[in-house]
Amino acid sequence: MAHDHAHKHAHHHHDHTDIDWAEMAEHLQTQAELYTPLHEHALAWLGGKQTEPGLIVDAGSGPGVVSCMLADAFPGARVVAVDGSGPLLDMARARAERLGVADRFDTLTGDLPDIMADLDYPADLIWASQSLHHLGDQQAAIKAYAERLTVGGTLALVEGGLPTRFLPRDIGIGRPGLQSRIDAVQEDWFTEMRADLPGSVAVPEDWRALLSGAGLRPSGTRTFLLDLPAPATDRARSVAAATFSRFREVLGDHLDATDLATLDRLVDPDDKASVHHRGDLFVLSARTVHTGVRAG
Repeated sequence: MAHDHAHKHAHHHHDHTDIDWAEMAEHLQTQAELYTPLHEHALAWLGGKQTEPGLIVDAGSGPGVVSCMLADAFPGARVVAVDGSGPLLDMARARAERLGVADRFDTLTGDLPDIMADLDYPADLIWASQSLHHLGDQQAAIKAYAERLTVGGTLALVEGGLPTRFLPRDIGIGRPGLQSRIDAVQEDWFTEMRADLPGSVAVPEDWRALLSGAGLRPSGTRTFLLDLPAPATDRARSVAAATFSRFREVLGDHLDATDLATLDRLVDPDDKASVHHRGDLFVLSARTVHTGVRAG
């Protein structure tokens, strides 16, 4: 399922693949921080599957929030954050310094999946969270990851889940059901984004089958919930505002005038009906982790 992605993409000249990740750095970092409870549960589950990994690779790490959580969850491991954006990896390094894990934290800059070949050693655990769907040939990318695993090593893919909800169905302004209509438009946008990627190959999003197709043994699938009820924190309001602004920017051409006007009000700090002030704002999200093991 292709959900909850449009707000992560800058959109220039209607080119779906022209994404300025560095421009979105602050939002990516704040959003990942908001998802800390979900990631803590996911990494605890993962720790029961891959005990005491020596090398962990965060493939598509962004600003390194989860990379540093991996270092914390697996204190015996060296963590390598891999991303195509130098500025985001600068943030990851600074974060590792700030959190006291820099002595076992490295970064590697380059395009996935090819840059994985530059790793000095095979990884015991590769974490790829919502990054695989940015690669044209997802099956080839999983194979490339599998080849960089140790025997007995685990690939953890975070793909799918459910669209994030921030608001009730009826919010008292505009037409009820705004987020469901955004979901529908976003599905079409996501399909176009995938089709526009270099070397794009359309495959059914059967992640277990894709893991098997790369020679890995599927070892588990579990969905983790982020449940932050109202009243919202400042961080949640910030993420909601950035998300709805991104929806307005990326999907605006496909929404009607009523929904556009509602979005404008939702992101206006001076409007009491906006996400900045509403008493009913919450965050409810589900993300799915699929694991596969490299057999001997």
